[in-house]
Amino acid sequence: MTRVQPDASHEIKELKLLFEISRHLSDALDLRDALKPVLPLMAEYLCILRGSITILNRDTGEISIDEAYGLLPKEKARGRYKLGEGITGQVIETGREMVVPRISDEPQFLDRTGARKNLDGRFVTFMCVPIKIGLEVIGALSVDRPYLEESLCGNDVRLLTIIASCISQAARLRQLAEEEVAELKSDNRRLYDELAVKFGLQSIIGKSRPMLDVYALIDKVSKTAATVLILGESGVGKERIAQAIHYHSHQAANPYVKVNCAALPENLIESELFGHEKGSFTGATAMRKGRFEMAEGGTIFLDEIGELSLTLQAKLLRILQEKEFERVGGNVTLKANVRVIAATNRNLEALVHEGKYREDLYYRLNIFPITVPPLRERRADIALLADYFLEKYSKEIGKTVKTISGSACQLLKHHDWPGNVRELENCIERAIILTTDGGIHRHHLPSHLRKCASGSASKNPGALGQTLEAVEKDLIIEALGASAGNMAGAARALGITERVMGLRVARFGIDPKQL
Repeated sequence: MTRVQPDASHEIKELKLLFEISRHLSDALDLRDALKPVLPLMAEYLCILRGSITILNRDTGEISIDEAYGLLPKEKARGRYKLGEGITGQVIETGREMVVPRISDEPQFLDRTGARKNLDGRFVTFMCVPIKIGLEVIGALSVDRPYLEESLCGNDVRLLTIIASCISQAARLRQLAEEEVAELKSDNRRLYDELAVKFGLQSIIGKSRPMLDVYALIDKVSKTAATVLILGESGVGKERIAQAIHYHSHQAANPYVKVNCAALPENLIESELFGHEKGSFTGATAMRKGRFEMAEGGTIFLDEIGELSLTLQAKLLRILQEKEFERVGGNVTLKANVRVIAATNRNLEALVHEGKYREDLYYRLNIFPITVPPLRERRADIALLADYFLEKYSKEIGKTVKTISGSACQLLKHHDWPGNVRELENCIERAIILTTDGGIHRHHLPSHLRKCASGSASKNPGALGQTLEAVEKDLIIEALGASAGNMAGAARALGITERVMGLRVARFGIDPKQL
């Protein structure tokens, strides 16, 4: 490329520009912000129409505009390229500058931003030079200027190359920052996907009719922002339902914040929910955001909502009705864009009649109630839940436990489970700890389950012979389960002959292979 020697005034202008760029780079407290004034300074000292600093993301291979002059925000956002794509992509791939005297004559000039679509490309010259750290190309500096013959572009290309060298360290920091942001976004996406799988609708165990009805309600309400009230006994899995609603909703990528209203003393729960200002009470040494602020744009789950005092009920009613609140000790009204899911094992309607719960709050919470059935009303799910907990705690405890004996299953299925799913989970975890032969048997289950089963049998009006037969059948099933279906081993354990064992198995219709 033929270079034309600049005159004295042009040299002075270039020196002033380079001085200003160097001054801004040296004065910048954070080099990541040092690139912002570069293009405006170039526009002030040089005759450029548009300019951009593009940065290469080494992980994705994508090139994007980091700083721009003369581009609208939407045009800047469209400026994305792959290595070798368009003029910019070629410059970054090859490390060599390129000049397009007339952009209308160059088919490889993409105008990805769309900034020149209404211009006559015959009168626009595009210049692009690489930004390098050593031999590594990390980005490009490019400008549009009024048409200039290629033979006259040498001085501008030389100046752009000098500027690109000056800003290379700042560009490197931008590159590292962009790659870090991209990595964080990728990690967040992965974590969100993991949470969606762990707490989504598919994570709830149960195929019984009552649970299918619950799934249908979750599916309907999840796509709305309606307040949900989850009702049910302790241990039925109300929090799991709340998580499924959130991760099945449009707010799934936003925060999910849980507050247990019964776990905090009354003098702290207001601050926990709404936050407090510095000095609002003894110990408030700094401003603190509350859970509603933390949940902005997402979901707040208020567990044990029936335990709130009447004073806090009034404040909660306001946030449900007006979507606003103040921090403790503050006078600034804050807005709350938060979806509320509440849960309780108490009868709120009865509390309203007793004057212990605000009627207006009850109706605001009860917009879309979901009642989770107790385990005794969905016995068909007990085996599924037991298998799930068996797999879960076998991995956690580090034991290979793969089976639950037939007699143990019968105990599980016929127990009323006053503690519901939580009680069943604890029961299986305990049994895995106790077992030594890779299976859970009747004697590994808590004694109160076995006593309840014996008590039920004793209340049976049948003859003594029937009761004894039931006990004998249980013992044989237990022994066969402990010996993995080996009849000889089970017979030895019970102190009977193999022949007697065979007769009893045939009499009771027991299939050892199923135990």
